[in-house]
Amino acid sequence: MNLTISGHHMEVTPALRSYVESKLHRITRHSDQLISVNVLLSVEKQKEKERRQKAECNLQLKGRNIFAESQDQDLYAAIDELVDKIDRQVVEHKNRTQAHQAVPGKYLATS
Repeated sequence: MNLTISGHHMEVTPALRSYVESKLHRITRHSDQLISVNVLLSVEKQKEKERRQKAECNLQLKGRNIFAESQDQDLYAAIDELVDKIDRQVVEHKNRTQAHQAVPGKYLATS
C-alpha cells in the first residue's frame, strides 16, 4: 500500500503523520486490496475566528476508488470523522463484493 500524506497551506508535522497512519491502520484491517491512499490536509483561512481545518482522502481499492472529506475547527477531529467515513465505505464495498461471489458447487450435477 502506498500512503501519501500532504498538506495544503500547512506543514505536516511528524505527530500529524503518525496520527493519520495510526487511524488508517483501522481501514487496512477491513480490506487487504488497498493499492494506494492519498491524504490531503489543509487549512482554509476565511476569517481568523472561523479557521476551518479540512481533511480529504482518496483511497484506491482493487476495482473501486473511494473519496471522502471532512471539515472541523480541529484538524484531529476532522481526521477522525474522515476515517469513520472511509471505513464505512470500505466495509460497504467489502460486503457488496462478498455478496456477489458465486457459491462453489451450486450448479454441480450429482450422479
